[in-house]
Amino acid sequence: MEREKDKMNKEKIDFKYHHIKHYKYQAQSKKTLITSILLTLFFALVELFGGIFSGSLALISDSFHMFSDVIALLFSIIAVFYSAKKPNKNFTYGFLRIEIISAFINGLALMIISVGIVIEAVKRLFNPEHVDFFTMFTIAVIGLLVNIILMFVLMKSLKKENNLNVKSALWHFLGDTLNSVGVIIAAIILKLTNLVIFDIIISVIISVVIFTGGLKIAKEAFFILMEAVPSDLDIDEIHAKILTIDKIKDIHEFHLWNISEENISISFHILLDEYDGVNDYEIVNDVVKLLKNEYGIEHVTVQIENPEINPHL
Repeated sequence: MEREKDKMNKEKIDFKYHHIKHYKYQAQSKKTLITSILLTLFFALVELFGGIFSGSLALISDSFHMFSDVIALLFSIIAVFYSAKKPNKNFTYGFLRIEIISAFINGLALMIISVGIVIEAVKRLFNPEHVDFFTMFTIAVIGLLVNIILMFVLMKSLKKENNLNVKSALWHFLGDTLNSVGVIIAAIILKLTNLVIFDIIISVIISVVIFTGGLKIAKEAFFILMEAVPSDLDIDEIHAKILTIDKIKDIHEFHLWNISEENISISFHILLDEYDGVNDYEIVNDVVKLLKNEYGIEHVTVQIENPEINPHL
């Protein structure tokens, strides 16, 4: 009974041992995201009612963009919460991927919203509506100030903690800032010319900005979810570098991927020139040192194989 208990305790200890952390605490990101949610939700409501009151499609479209930001930020808060949870027997890599799934959903949502805005703009092109200059201009100026404040808060957070969702939020609010400038310009042109079409044109430009941002975020998250090779690493170069290590003849079953934005993993099998009198542990250690020092890769899984023992078909 005692022996069984000791064995169970040992298994728990072995399981908890990791060379790198598969979780991260992000107190700064959490505070930043909560602040951003409150400010964004407030202004989204102001823009929506202001757009309805003034008849400005540009304001209404930008309000939906802001509402999508609120949803994105809520997903991000959930991701930050789960990312702090440690690995368990069912999720041995932890919950860092939730951050990536969240970013992917956010990107898709932005793309869908942008298409909806363009459809509404086309309808307005054939059925123009009166736009109130004063309401449109005032809300756009307030929006510009709110977005500048949010960008400052997010940039300050990123200096302390690197987070894909905070990065995507910063990209969103950069787009929102440009949108606010666009709405201000549209309002001034509308006042001077009385041509409602400028409101429609600005709303289409806003939708293009939204779509571009959504595509960028979704693409980055998609590549991580598909376990693609990180864009800043060259797989051929790494392969060639490993082969320069003494006694390594060939490598195969080579995989390089991101678990999360910052967490890179690599695994492969090694064939040696000779096996007699060779210290496998030293070779593995040389490989690990190379990957860490040259490329910053710390999560390394290496398997040395002998063709005479391990069949290769």
